[in-house]
Amino acid sequence: MKGPAGLYVLDHHAPGASGLAVILVHGSLDRAASFARVVRRLPDLHVVTYDRRGYAHSRTAGPVGVLGDHVADLIALVGAGPAVVVGHSYGGDVALGAALASPGPVVGVGAYEPPLSWTEWWPGRARTADDADPGRFAERFFRRMVGDGAWERVGEERRAERRADGPALVAELTSLRSGGPPFDVGHLNVPAVFGRGGESVWHHRRAALELHAAVPGSELFDIDGAAHGAHLSHPAGFAQFVRAVIRRSGKSGATSADDAGERQPVSREGG
Repeated sequence: MKGPAGLYVLDHHAPGASGLAVILVHGSLDRAASFARVVRRLPDLHVVTYDRRGYAHSRTAGPVGVLGDHVADLIALVGAGPAVVVGHSYGGDVALGAALASPGPVVGVGAYEPPLSWTEWWPGRARTADDADPGRFAERFFRRMVGDGAWERVGEERRAERRADGPALVAELTSLRSGGPPFDVGHLNVPAVFGRGGESVWHHRRAALELHAAVPGSELFDIDGAAHGAHLSHPAGFAQFVRAVIRRSGKSGATSADDAGERQPVSREGG
């Protein structure tokens, strides 16, 4: 269905679920469909996923945006709330921005390895000729994040879809590296959980740790054996991460307190 600003929205409203909405926000060069395996493990919750502007079915939902535009879209989707917002990668930055800007309707926030590209310790990226071609840039990004083998296995139609997401990808990654910190999590006034994978690269793990240290009372949630794409490779662990955010919020969003899906090893550190 169409949501605010013409966004493509999937509403997975479980029968008997409470009024709490759980909104999952995808990362760069991704889409709502990537959460399908996570959603199946949250059958008792009212889960909402959506394609962010510039991606997939929301490619025509206005011009491509920078972080502030994606935050505004998420706030519009939250509406009067209450909602828990959980973001993967760049979606974690979007979720944090919405929680900071709308702490009433947003009652809890989760961010899994959000990029902190504006920090001095975040690895830089050498510019190449692909930067001038959003489609080629998207292909190179996909190959770097998912692997050459994965790119070669997908059909040409799906490759064309990812290349078409290039303008949105370039806009959001470029803006994240310029202009200084887009927000200060020290001002966060809603319960927060920061997730990371046990096998993730050092800067993704450090991002979650730095945010956890900066937000008193937050929780650090590790998914053992997972890397950056935990929502795809370890959907049960990511579903447990989502449930940890709900528990931290103090709200009950489920018909059952127990995870209906399979269990995967996790570890937690409270604030």
